[in-house]
Amino acid sequence: MRDVSAKFSSLRYAKAQGKIFFSPETVEKIQNDAIPKGNVLETARLSALAAAKKTSDLLVFCHPILLDWIEARAALNPDEASITVTAEVKSVWKTGVEMEALTAVSVALLNVYDMLKPVDEHLEIREIRLLRKTGGSGDFLDRFPEKIRAGVLIISTSTAQGKRKDKAGAVIREFLADYPVDIVAFKIIPDDPQQISDTLREWVDQQQLQLILTAGGTGLGPYDQTPEATADVVDREIPGIAEAMRHFGQQRTQFAMLSRGIAGQRGNTLILNLPGSSRGVLESLQAVFPGVLHAFVMMAARQHDERAAVHQAKPEEE
Repeated sequence: MRDVSAKFSSLRYAKAQGKIFFSPETVEKIQNDAIPKGNVLETARLSALAAAKKTSDLLVFCHPILLDWIEARAALNPDEASITVTAEVKSVWKTGVEMEALTAVSVALLNVYDMLKPVDEHLEIREIRLLRKTGGSGDFLDRFPEKIRAGVLIISTSTAQGKRKDKAGAVIREFLADYPVDIVAFKIIPDDPQQISDTLREWVDQQQLQLILTAGGTGLGPYDQTPEATADVVDREIPGIAEAMRHFGQQRTQFAMLSRGIAGQRGNTLILNLPGSSRGVLESLQAVFPGVLHAFVMMAARQHDERAAVHQAKPEEE
């Protein structure tokens, strides 16, 4: 079974469909409810609902999922002597529900087969397929014409003095390798508020980086002043990002609530404070990526609107 503990929950949806074909003579029997084992269409619908809930019992690698909604339909197609079964499934969870939808359709068609086999020797199940699925990180991944220029700032006096090995930076590099982000600046500095704010301003105003990730100095120690230094630099905070990181971490360790890191915007640059531990860094990144990258789409739209407003404000040339 695949480990999905690092994934975030999102609304998952899947729709599947399949058909069973039979002899033309069987159509009239189904229409007249003359099948010995009972009503075929209603049994197909109910068996689909039951099967979706039992998917993890039938498929060894499927996770047990709490399903929020299941809809199943069985329709008789007299012209082609077939029944079409359609199933839709929704769940707010960490992995998709396409197998639940496909299992619902498959089991429903098998029930129809079982009900019709005493009266029809020409049965064939066909065309079981997934029609649609949504949800997961792929739905939140924007496309960018160029990679986002990023900087990583490690804030730790002991690491800056060479007394401790930098692990957080390595975690950040490895994680971002899967995203359209290019780390063009990297620096290790001590827990000094002035150096922190000066570096952030330089990276934003001079080097024009788009994304800055800091690691360290977010706790309750006497020298932990990264949030204060960052707050002095950003134009406005983005509380939802920091809340998402703490919430994600809190589900794994109670110590996550002790992080004071903030997230904010300076111009069109996004600055995120991450904890200093390698585990805290990884969990914080898992909490907000790839959705956090949508900030650059929003900021680009704002920049476009501002330019358009300036252009419209200029008097027309005679």
